[in-house]
Amino acid sequence: MATHQSNGHIATADKGHSAAAQNGHSNGKSNGHAVAPEVEWNFARAKDGVLATTGANMSIRAIRYKISASVQDDGPRPVLPLAHGDPSMFPAFRTAVEAEDAVAATLRTGEFNCYPAGVGLPAARSAVAEHLSKDLPYQLSADDIFLTAGGTQAIEVVIPVLAQPGANILLPRPGYPNYEARAGFNRLEIRHFDLLPDKGWEIDINSLESIADKNTTAMVIINPNNPCGSVYSYEHLAKVAEVARKLGILVIADEVYGKLVFGGAPFIPMGVFGHIAPVLSIGSLSKSWIVPGWRLGWVAVYDPKKILQETKIATSITNYLNVSTDPATFIQGALPKILENTKEDFFKRIIALLKESSEICYKDIKENRYISCPHKPEGSMFVMVKLNLHLLEGIQDDIDFCCKLAKEESVILCPGSVLGMENWVRITFAIVPSSIQDGVERIKSFCQRHKKK
Repeated sequence: MATHQSNGHIATADKGHSAAAQNGHSNGKSNGHAVAPEVEWNFARAKDGVLATTGANMSIRAIRYKISASVQDDGPRPVLPLAHGDPSMFPAFRTAVEAEDAVAATLRTGEFNCYPAGVGLPAARSAVAEHLSKDLPYQLSADDIFLTAGGTQAIEVVIPVLAQPGANILLPRPGYPNYEARAGFNRLEIRHFDLLPDKGWEIDINSLESIADKNTTAMVIINPNNPCGSVYSYEHLAKVAEVARKLGILVIADEVYGKLVFGGAPFIPMGVFGHIAPVLSIGSLSKSWIVPGWRLGWVAVYDPKKILQETKIATSITNYLNVSTDPATFIQGALPKILENTKEDFFKRIIALLKESSEICYKDIKENRYISCPHKPEGSMFVMVKLNLHLLEGIQDDIDFCCKLAKEESVILCPGSVLGMENWVRITFAIVPSSIQDGVERIKSFCQRHKKK
């Protein structure tokens, strides 16, 4: 007979007892304890939920980590991060000194260590309203501004407000996957409209009426565009507003790249057409001031006819923010001075860098027969590039292309499939010109190495 200790108790067993236990004849006892029945955990159903099954496919961050894992740690060349729009690591893209001074001075007052109001500090909301009103034919008030923890939280706020049972939303393809993720998490049906590469990535306006119905609540436009780098004209945006009015839907205008325009077309805020159809505009400091880590964004209500007030959309946003997180109080406290004091020279410097890098990127892409770019970028930080896979050997799709490129050349790109465009890639040119030159040359070398014989 063998004696052993388990969980602080002395238990005895012989071969007969062991065999009985293995055959299921243990009289309900194991090691001197009753065998607990197997529990059916109610929360186990979460494994079939949207987050568990498809959440990773809706995130640029997740796919970027997957691509980055292919990079060889002992590679002879530095990694070039051309997959996401955060050039803050490069000294040339450092934010304005006025912004840094405003944050430092605000912290030193000791007056902004408290919780803020859910919708934002009144002075900060007023400052954003004044800042945005400069480009509008009407004046915004503080009540039209809701502060958020970056543009990402602005999306998280707006989508659930619209997610009523049976509702659907119109999203661009290609687009920014956070909209699809939030819609999916909130069981809001997604319907796509195409952006047309041969027309400068304009919205396929003629398709909107065919995909919308009485349950359509809103459409999303991104201008300047991520991931395509296009900037929409006044005439095109006016048509969008007219269609939205006809369909009875509001427009969610993602305008976080509004200051980053360097082509022939100027940036026109969708709020200019707020008298035609109501608009919820998403903005932030993150891109224009190159401070994504500061997490300060906003939702602006462009609605001079007060339709969103009457339908309680604005009230719903307030109620959501009252049970949500807030942007850091000291960043909110610094916001009026950031907006007031940042000199135009800062934006001119950033735009000049982006323009130079974008032109290098576009020129080299046009000289590479294995990839193609239908439209020269005019704004934001990105360009969409088509992979001519029929000219390449051993490359299955856009994700395979990106993984092998990362492994062989230490260049990180964003696969187009996560943006809704299979066998395309998104390249960011928000990087110093010498690095984008190096990056596109590495891409060309990779393609030549994998060309069909």
